Amino acid sequence: MLQELSIKNFAIIDNLEISFDNGMTVLTGETGAGKSIIIDAVGLLAGGRGSADLIRHGEEKTILQGLFSLPDSVQLSTLLEEYGIENSGDQIILQRELSRNGKNVARVNGSIVTVAILREIANFLIDIHGQNEHQELMNPQNHLYLLDQFSDEKTKKQLAAYRQNYHSYQVAQEELKKLQSDEQQNIQRIDLLKFQIDEIEQANLQDNEEEFLSEERSLLANYQRIQEGLTNAYRSLQGEEGNALDQVGVSMESLEKIQDFSPNYSELFKNISEAYYQLEDSIVSIRSEIDDMSYDEGRLNEIELRLEVIHQLKRKYGQSITEIKKYYEQIIVELDMISNKESYIARLTKTFEREKSSIEKTGKALSKMRREIAEKLEIEIQKQLKELYMEKAQFKVIFNEEKTAIHSNGLDVIEFYISTNVGEPLKPLTKIASGGELSRMMLALKAIFTQTQGITSIIFDEVDTGVSGRVAQAIANKIHLVAEHSQVLCISHLPQVAAMADHHFYIEKEVSGNRTKTHITNIEENTRVMEIARMLAGSDITELSIAHARELLDLAKK
Repeated sequence: MLQELSIKNFAIIDNLEISFDNGMTVLTGETGAGKSIIIDAVGLLAGGRGSADLIRHGEEKTILQGLFSLPDSVQLSTLLEEYGIENSGDQIILQRELSRNGKNVARVNGSIVTVAILREIANFLIDIHGQNEHQELMNPQNHLYLLDQFSDEKTKKQLAAYRQNYHSYQVAQEELKKLQSDEQQNIQRIDLLKFQIDEIEQANLQDNEEEFLSEERSLLANYQRIQEGLTNAYRSLQGEEGNALDQVGVSMESLEKIQDFSPNYSELFKNISEAYYQLEDSIVSIRSEIDDMSYDEGRLNEIELRLEVIHQLKRKYGQSITEIKKYYEQIIVELDMISNKESYIARLTKTFEREKSSIEKTGKALSKMRREIAEKLEIEIQKQLKELYMEKAQFKVIFNEEKTAIHSNGLDVIEFYISTNVGEPLKPLTKIASGGELSRMMLALKAIFTQTQGITSIIFDEVDTGVSGRVAQAIANKIHLVAEHSQVLCISHLPQVAAMADHHFYIEKEVSGNRTKTHITNIEENTRVMEIARMLAGSDITELSIAHARELLDLAKK
């Protein structure tokens, strides 16, 4: 449920904070007052596409924030944990910032996320349904998805099993296609693979070779500096006059004479003694390093050439010697497959046929379940349409047997068919439904799916356009029914819908200081009567329209 919404510098809204409750909330007001702008803000908060054009004129950025109650969803909890988002309470905060410089920041519970992750999480919290969503119904490719939304757990598990099989089927199919490709392409591929294999083999790469060579090159390239450093260090420690070792030795002898007088002196003597002998060891080591040093320009050139060979191979075959070797092993197998493709084709064909048989079996079981689900959906849709004064309409989920094929979501190709008049045959929904009928169809689906999807907030943005009279009242009743399962926020121009709401916000705009601002007011009692009367009669509110408004509110209460 959306509990709090904060909007700053968005379109004509400068600063707006709204608290929402359970049940059905309606937003009304004059055209252009900013009702849809509020819904656009929620859409952006839910991961919608945004641009700098949405930022209020004269401002540098817009900030949107929504506080939602956290639904009881294992999937959402898993998702939050997967993305490392804190989830310690019963609330969740979504935040979105857009700046004119193009910066786009999204946060969930304070953690910065991508817009894609924000959208993924918001899908569990809110569902925005506007007039453009009718396109979802008008595209038959979406009908299978809508049917699956109505599925029970058993069918959903079967679909998940099918998709797992489909992945294995796809892999086998792709491998087989690759081997069965054009013969000329195979010959060209063989030549390329042989060249690459030979190039890598000639290099005779060794593990960690690059690191050892780089270290040796560094020593040779810095020979002069290293020799100078070692020599100076040796002279300062073991020079002919005033060297460090002799000075430390003097200190050690002096402390040795007084060490028995105090534990502190004894400790000092011990430390200086250890330092003396460590310096002696270091002097021996430095001397050994100096004696062992030699500069070989030929070796340096040899290392440079070898590192260049490794660099060229890394550019072609991988970011490291380990990756190059891994690639080498892969192309060895591929060359063998192409060179002996007939035996591989025979083997892969068996694998492919086995996977195909498995997926067809899983797909047919899924299809059988879907047909049972389709029958239940048809009954539910008929019931919902009857309540929306489409009692003569006939709805049917048609499974197209001719187009049955293996695809990512099963074997089925379905389409919704409908007949809106007695005596008329069933025809594709996309060809015969009017705008008002589509609104009722979509509302019928929402009424059904909200009971199974578990989404806590639903927004209806003028989905009641194009209807009036008793149909308008039926739509109002249906939206209120949806609000029994989910919080509903509804923008409407219909007085019947406004009267059915549990909560009513009035949105208006005013000009102040040569700037337009949007205001929102929670209205009740007499103010609400006047607003519904305005929706009934327009600008000329009469006693009759006021009486009608009161009647609508009384009927809604009943």
